Amino acid sequence: MTHEMVTIGKSDVQTTPLGLGTNAVGGYNLFPNLKDADGLNLVKTGLDNGIQLLDTAFVYGLGHSEELVGQAMHDFDRHSFALATKGAQDFSTGEQVINNDPDFLTQQVDASLKRLKTDYLDIYYIHFPDKQTPKAEAVGALQRLREQGKIRAIGISNFSLDQVKDANADGYVDVVEDEFSLLHRDYEADLMPYLKDHQISFVPYLPLASGLLTGKYADAVSFPTDDIRSQISDFQQPRYGQALQALTAVKPIATAHQATLAQTILAWYLQNPLVSVVIPGAKHADQVAANAQALAITLTPAEYQTIDTAFTAFKTTTSGKSLADPD
Repeated sequence: MTHEMVTIGKSDVQTTPLGLGTNAVGGYNLFPNLKDADGLNLVKTGLDNGIQLLDTAFVYGLGHSEELVGQAMHDFDRHSFALATKGAQDFSTGEQVINNDPDFLTQQVDASLKRLKTDYLDIYYIHFPDKQTPKAEAVGALQRLREQGKIRAIGISNFSLDQVKDANADGYVDVVEDEFSLLHRDYEADLMPYLKDHQISFVPYLPLASGLLTGKYADAVSFPTDDIRSQISDFQQPRYGQALQALTAVKPIATAHQATLAQTILAWYLQNPLVSVVIPGAKHADQVAANAQALAITLTPAEYQTIDTAFTAFKTTTSGKSLADPD
């Protein structure tokens, strides 16, 4: 199956429906023992394997991920892929504060452009909502930057449905990024249908649930405190056991397609009509190359439904997100 290109919202940005999340590219504040050379290789491998959306953020390494992505993409035609980054974290007081002030967002976009060594961003996301800035005002600042040619599509991330509606008051929002996976299905009931109705793309992050949906975990597991996974409820009982049990239904489907569990799960997202682009992260280049092969898998309607049904219990989960949003 050759997947059609995806258009982001009402913009003219087009990309493959499989992208690359780069929080492990230079995200030394998120994961231990990251090497810059590995991060550069990750990005290049993604672009070499036909992935056409790179997703980064200021907070991944406090600008370091953007610097590495900018370095890696230098060897490629800038118009052959889409580049997304995110910002809202203000460290001017010495502590992290979420800030959506229009002037601050404008400065953030300029700083990201400099770190990425490019003169435009295909997508810029407000990474988190703050408590005080009217949402439509924050988006209005991005609209002015779009009119200046600095960004091509406007995104918001980690906004509740009501906040999305406020942000989209003028119809400027093209894309929403938030956590969604077979283990976190809360948004299927309200947010995702609203986005589809309003021609807003949806990009889920953590689609493989921090590796849990890849099948690499079998027994009880624990992580050092400096590993972000140590804070995630999915790796604690009873959710951990329920997730492993649901994966058993996917294994025969993966076998039938001569695919891995991860590739099969990614194929499910690629065929989900409410999902626009899925952006699995990776720590190793071979994972990126393997994930890209999911584009060649076509699930039958029955296989798609089998996977959907196996994870039905997670539609009504009250666990919320894997990680708490910053205040």
